[in-house]
Amino acid sequence: MLILLRVYYKSRTGRNQMDKMNQSSAEAGSGTIALRYLSKGEAEAIETELLRDYKFGQQQLIEIWGQACALAITKAYPLSSLAKKQPTVLVICGPDQNGSIGLVCARHLRMYEYEPTIYHPKRSSQSLHQDFTVQCEKMDIPSLSYLPTEVQLINDAYNLVIDAMLGPDTDCANIKEPYPGILVTLKQIKVPIASVDVPSGWDAEEPSQDGINPEVLISLTAPKKCAMSFSGKHFLAGRFLPYDIQKKYDLNLPDYPGTDCIIEL
Repeated sequence: MLILLRVYYKSRTGRNQMDKMNQSSAEAGSGTIALRYLSKGEAEAIETELLRDYKFGQQQLIEIWGQACALAITKAYPLSSLAKKQPTVLVICGPDQNGSIGLVCARHLRMYEYEPTIYHPKRSSQSLHQDFTVQCEKMDIPSLSYLPTEVQLINDAYNLVIDAMLGPDTDCANIKEPYPGILVTLKQIKVPIASVDVPSGWDAEEPSQDGINPEVLISLTAPKKCAMSFSGKHFLAGRFLPYDIQKKYDLNLPDYPGTDCIIEL
């Protein structure tokens, strides 16, 4: 009987904690508690804790984020809303973690009946990134050998571009080719851009004055400080975060609707 009471107490305690978190989220949505925007160091600390203390795997996190990005794209750009007859999407994937997330996003978009094409400015030596590349190849997702510098070719071929090229770890003062040239092209295209976590070329902690101008931003875990003045469609993919981490960093995450893993901020 004592054991049953202890189990019941723990269950009630867990539910009470969840209720409190949901209440805090609701208050955040009503404007009484502000959503936390992370510094670069805070974002790195949270990811380190997820991997070290909570035993998440790197591949697991990338899969969670990549699928969430694909779902955000379906919300922002439903198949029925695309201007072109073919639901074509160009996914630019860098060699690091943001690029891996882009590869997972492309794979899920293919399952959602979009037609993604991948462009790798540089091939990655990381085995995990290579595994995600193979998965895309096995699903017959094509890739470009080069990015056209004539922007009209991109405008004519694709409904939108997903920017998974440079992530929050990038040193924006030391971006080397081929990335500066690609950023010049992205500034000139007319089709919308959706950026993963931090728009390529932006500092994670400061809004960009002369960088690319994405129409959609998909923040991962929690939004970064550079997103504070973002005026486009802003999605958040962070529902998987353990409650203790949410509390420790005062994230004040919003209340996700239903069973959705993303929310538009």
